[in-house]
Amino acid sequence: MAPDILQRIVKAKQTEVTAARREISLNRLREAAEARRDVRPFFDALKAPGTSGVNIIAEIKRASPSKGVIRKDLDPGRLAESYAVGGACAISVLTEKSFFLGTPDDLQQARLASGLPVLRKDFIFCDYQIFESAAMGADAVLLIVRILDQQRLADLIQLAASLRLTALVEIYTEADIEAAARAGAQMVGINNRNLASFETDLGRTLKLLPLLQPGQAAVAASGIRTRQDIRHYQAHGVFNFLIGESLVRSETPAAFLKYLRGEKDHVGG
Repeated sequence: MAPDILQRIVKAKQTEVTAARREISLNRLREAAEARRDVRPFFDALKAPGTSGVNIIAEIKRASPSKGVIRKDLDPGRLAESYAVGGACAISVLTEKSFFLGTPDDLQQARLASGLPVLRKDFIFCDYQIFESAAMGADAVLLIVRILDQQRLADLIQLAASLRLTALVEIYTEADIEAAARAGAQMVGINNRNLASFETDLGRTLKLLPLLQPGQAAVAASGIRTRQDIRHYQAHGVFNFLIGESLVRSETPAAFLKYLRGEKDHVGG
């Protein structure tokens, strides 16, 4: 049987990290990470509903394995500026290069242009990548439960916290929820997309939401495209959302964000 998409991505990432270690040592990255004094409070931006009752992490993503190139003329800085104008509470940037065509420079441009806290969205499995994330300017990191064993997940969450980075822990199954809780995850991203097949089910978030621990902040991710989608989730207590493709494709991302947040009746209004 051919490996699923997630396995292929992780394998490519392992090769990439091995090469990176030859270029920049772990000690050099650690020094840069520990020297940072400009970490922006990602968790604080999401722990309570914003002024519109909705917090949106707006994503910058050049491509995906399922959709190919999403926007050929993507300018990370300009898009980040639009997201800030539209009321995003934070920005997520794909930095994985083999399947998503992202780079650390995308993250750095977005952070400089927006003033918002920035999540590094990548396939992180080791200490090196946490130090790398801090050194490149990330304020938060994505940790995917499915690609980490229990101890490694806990260790990476703790390492991120020691560098003042927020860990957004991504889950897809009930077993993932248990693992995230045992590892001490405070912020949990419920992915509606199955990373093995990249199929999306908007019911996934509502199925898993009741299983979260008291005090954990939930973020609904993948497939959310309309104000109606957001209202449906809000009715069940969800107020944090990570939205990517529909924003990247929009010709007016600031206006589209305001529509999603309920500040406009329609995208062009």
